[in-house]
Amino acid sequence: MDEATVLIVDDEGAIRDMLRMALEIADFRCIEAENIHDAFTLVVDERPDLVLLDWMLPGGSGLEMLRRIKRNEATRDLPVIMLTAKTAEDNVIQGLDVGADDYITKPFAPRELIARVRALLRRSGIGQPNERMQVSELVLDGESKRVLIGDNSVEMGPTEFRLLQFFMSHPERAYTRSQLLDQVWGANVYVEERTVDVHIRRLRKSLQSPHGDYSNLIQTVRGTGYRFSARGLG
Repeated sequence: MDEATVLIVDDEGAIRDMLRMALEIADFRCIEAENIHDAFTLVVDERPDLVLLDWMLPGGSGLEMLRRIKRNEATRDLPVIMLTAKTAEDNVIQGLDVGADDYITKPFAPRELIARVRALLRRSGIGQPNERMQVSELVLDGESKRVLIGDNSVEMGPTEFRLLQFFMSHPERAYTRSQLLDQVWGANVYVEERTVDVHIRRLRKSLQSPHGDYSNLIQTVRGTGYRFSARGLG
């Protein structure tokens, strides 16, 4: 699955850095602009999957850029989240009326932002991991929500399915329990980190099939968390 690209439009470098760090940790690709002209050029050239757009920008307001995006047939379906310190209700309504898909006021928690970004991308049908992924005889079909070992169906719960789907989409990288909670459960869901260990055990048990044992694909990384790796398999 290709990572979704987010265009960050803000004239303050420190805010762009903070947003980029939070998004990259969550496996998004980021591109940046500090003014309307550069931002719209990136929209046309890079075709981002979502725009985080500040209201107050040099050379014109973010609202002006939002109008331009929504008037252009090629970009009007591009999801846009407005980021602004303007909290007055009429400002919020104005932004939504012009075509903003969501509205977040500063200051905001990075976890909330990531949750809003993911929710909007899901609603837009962008970056959904519905492809068929395979490691040896282990197959995950995102469209039918089935896991197979050879021709044999593997029974597992929905959380274990999402865990496996995430791992197979992001192999050979170690993730902390906190990162897995954000990626699989959602950044706006607050559960204990040990919940991850419980579902990892269930996932490994599901992968211990009479038709093939793939439980060792889910590796424990001491001092960090877990990793999906097919190296040395078979």
